[in-house]
Amino acid sequence: MITHPCFHPSLSKPSLSFLSSSSPPFLQHLSFLPTSPSITKPVFVHSVKPLHVKCSSTNPTSQSHPDHAPPISTLKIAIIGFGNYGQFLAKTLVSQGHIVLAHSRSVYSHVAKKLGVSFFLNPHDLCEQHPEVILLCTSIISTEQVLKTLPLQRLKRSTLFVDVLSVKEFARNLLLDALPLDFDIICSHPMFGPQSAKQSWKDLFFVYEKVRIGNESSRVQRCEQFLGIFQSEGCKMVEMSCQEHDKLAAGSQFMTHTVGRVLDMLGLESTPINTKGYETLLDLVENTCRDSFDLYYGLFLYNKSALEMVERLDLAFDALRNELFGRLHHVVRKQFFENGEKVKSVHDSSYQNGAASAFSSNALRSQDVTIPYEFKGKILESVDDSSKLKVAIVGFGNFGQFLAKTLARQGHSVLAYSRTDYRDAAQKLGVSFFSDANDLCEEHPEVILLCTSILSTEKVLKSLPFQRLKRSTLFVDVLSVKEFPRNLFLQHLPPEFDILCTHPMFGPESGKNGWNELPFVFDKVRVGNDERRVARCNSFLDIFAREGCRMVEMTCAEHDWHAAGSQFITHTMGRVLEKLQLESTPINTKGYETLLKLVENTAGDSFELYYGLFMYNVNAMEQLERMDFAFESLKKQLFGRLHGVLRKELFGDSEKLEVLQEKSVRKNGAALSSSPESVKIS
Repeated sequence: MITHPCFHPSLSKPSLSFLSSSSPPFLQHLSFLPTSPSITKPVFVHSVKPLHVKCSSTNPTSQSHPDHAPPISTLKIAIIGFGNYGQFLAKTLVSQGHIVLAHSRSVYSHVAKKLGVSFFLNPHDLCEQHPEVILLCTSIISTEQVLKTLPLQRLKRSTLFVDVLSVKEFARNLLLDALPLDFDIICSHPMFGPQSAKQSWKDLFFVYEKVRIGNESSRVQRCEQFLGIFQSEGCKMVEMSCQEHDKLAAGSQFMTHTVGRVLDMLGLESTPINTKGYETLLDLVENTCRDSFDLYYGLFLYNKSALEMVERLDLAFDALRNELFGRLHHVVRKQFFENGEKVKSVHDSSYQNGAASAFSSNALRSQDVTIPYEFKGKILESVDDSSKLKVAIVGFGNFGQFLAKTLARQGHSVLAYSRTDYRDAAQKLGVSFFSDANDLCEEHPEVILLCTSILSTEKVLKSLPFQRLKRSTLFVDVLSVKEFPRNLFLQHLPPEFDILCTHPMFGPESGKNGWNELPFVFDKVRVGNDERRVARCNSFLDIFAREGCRMVEMTCAEHDWHAAGSQFITHTMGRVLEKLQLESTPINTKGYETLLKLVENTAGDSFELYYGLFMYNVNAMEQLERMDFAFESLKKQLFGRLHGVLRKELFGDSEKLEVLQEKSVRKNGAALSSSPESVKIS
C-alpha cells in the first residue's frame, strides 16, 4: 500500500508478473499452470458444460432424501485423510449404509471404530480391499505428497477418485497428471463443514465437475451414485468447470477468509453498543479464525485468481484512504492557508515580469475545541400531559422525519426547521414546519433536537438565534460521533442551556420494524439541578425507552472509543468491499453473503457520513492505521511463506551444501586450533 508519511513502512505491491509464462520451475510445477505434457492426456468424458444447478426439493416424508434423488446403492468408499473433515463425511456415508474404509498418517483407529469405519494405517492394506471410490480428504498443501504415496497398482483399474479440496484447478490438474488413464475423476467441493452443516446439509452447495468418467454404464452409474450421496441429503448440486469454480471462489471464499483474518488481527471485541453490522463482522471473525492458516495459504497459493483479489483489495483500501486524506487535505488547506493564498495572489498580480515581493501574513489558527449502565426511566403505556414535550427538530431530512414520526405518534408537539423546504412531508406527519429559524425559536420549544449531518452541525448551530429561545432550553444531538458535538455545545451554547448528547444506534432501515432492543446511547453533559429540568431530560429519554430501546448511559469519550472500533471499522470494511464491486455468485458461502449484506448496508450511507466518522472521532485515525497494519501483516505472512517455498525449491540443495561447507570449515578450524602445530612456543 502507498502509505501516508506518518504511517509505518509497508510492503510494495506484489505483481502478477511472477505468475507469467516465464515463471521459474517451482511455479511451473504448481498444477494450476498447465505446463506438464501429461495434463493433455486424452479423457473419456470431459465436462465443459455450462453451469447447472440442481436444487433438491425434499420429500414430505423425509427431511433428508429428495423424492427425485436416485436410489442409493451401497458403495465401498476409502477415505484418505481421516482428520476432522474426513470423519465428518464418514458419519453420513455410514448412516446411508455405505462401506467405509479409512487411511491416515495419524492413527484414528479408535475414532473409526466408533463411526463404524475400517481403519488402515498401511495404504497397501487399504488399496488391496479394492474400494470403488477413493475420497481424498487431505489438506490442500499435502494432497500431492499423499497422492504420490498411494500404491495405485494395488487398486482396481477404473477406480473412481474424488477430491473435496477448496481449490479445483489445482486438484484437477494434479489428478490428471498423477493417475493412470483408466481411473475415473470427479473434482468436488462440498461448500460446508462440521460447523456450518452440524444440523444438516440441506440447501448447502455441493460443486462438482465430472473431469473424466469412462463410457461404461457401470462407471457412469457409480458416478451418479456417489453424487446421489449429497443430493439425497438435500444439497444444492452445482455442476461447473474447475476453472469457473476457482474464479468465483477467489471473489467469495478467499475474499471472505482474507477479510476475516484482517479483522481477527485487529482483535475486535464485542462492545456495549454493538451495531448489527459490527456483530456480523464479529461472527465472520469467529467463523474464519477456526480454520488453519494452512487452509488459507492453500486458497491463496493454489487458486490463480487469489493474487488478483489481494491486489484489488489493496488498491481498494488505498483508494478509500486517498479519498479520506484528500478531503482532509482540502479542509486543512482551506482552514489554514486560504486567506494567505488570496493575499499572495493579490501581491503577485501587482508585479510585472515575474517580479517577486516578500510579504508577511498572519497565519490563521483554528480554535481548539475544548461506565455504561442501563437507563431506568419511567416507561408508561401512554404519555400524560405533564410528560408531553414541545420538540423542535433542526434538520428535517430522512433521519429527522424518521424520529418525528415516533415523537408525533407519542403525542408530543413537534416543530421542524430545515434549509430545504419539507413543508409537505411535515404536514403528512403532523409536524409544524418553519423555513425561518427565528420563527421556530420564537415558539419557545422545550427541546432543540439537532438532526443535522456531522459536517454541517457547527454551521447550523451558529446560525440559530439563541436569544429568541427560553433560557434553560435543552439541546440534544443525535450524531454518530459524540465528543465533537459535546465540545461544540459547551463552546457555543449559553451556560444556562442544558445539554444531552445522544446516539440512537439505528436508522430508518434498521429501525423500520420497531426500536425494541436497539441501543440508544446518551450522556447528560449538562443538566441543571432544577427539578423541572431533570424531569424534562428524563421525559425526553423516555421517548426511546418506551419504544423498547436498550438505554445505555456512557461518556462521549467512551462512546467514541467503542464506535471507532466498531462503527468506523464496519463502515470502512463495507466501503473497501464496495469498491471491489462484489457480486453474488451461484455458490455463495454464508460468510460471503455476510460481506454482501455489509456492502448493501454501508453503501446506503453518504460518503459525508463516513468522512464525518473519520474526521470527528479522535480514535478513527488509529483504527485506520491498525487496519492498514493488519492487512500488511497478512500479506507478509502470505508472501513470506511463498518466498520460503520458492527459495527451498530453487536453492535448497545449494544452500544445504553451503551449510555443510561452513560446518566443515568450522570443524576443521577447531581441529587446527587444538593441534600441536597451532600452539605458539614463546
